[in-house]
Amino acid sequence: MQQLPSLVISQEDYTKISTLLSVSKAPIAEQLEEELDRAELVPSDELPQDTVSMNSQVTFVDLDTGKEQSVILAYPNDANIEQNKVSILAPVGAALIGLRVGQMIDWPIADGKVRRIKVVSVYRGG
Repeated sequence: MQQLPSLVISQEDYTKISTLLSVSKAPIAEQLEEELDRAELVPSDELPQDTVSMNSQVTFVDLDTGKEQSVILAYPNDANIEQNKVSILAPVGAALIGLRVGQMIDWPIADGKVRRIKVVSVYRGG
């Protein structure tokens, strides 16, 4: 596996995700907690625009297949496949949080394989 990329997360997202993890039994929870622990925390208004945050629209490419996909990173109650809203507790959601455009990460998925993804673009409304 490659060296882990640096992460930047807003203090607001960190607090909400940490609270969610404290009550979650999701298989990905431990990995996501490790990601949060190594992230640089910044105030929401100082989060760089090209950083994946909650409720942002993210386009990424699977570097093994070349397939590009766009999703909106959502909390579990708001996740909706038809609307491309992916839960932060889904493997790809946990992998994307805090990454910036151009960064890559190798992330284990359910079948024991590793998915290598690269962030192509980020749109944060507001």
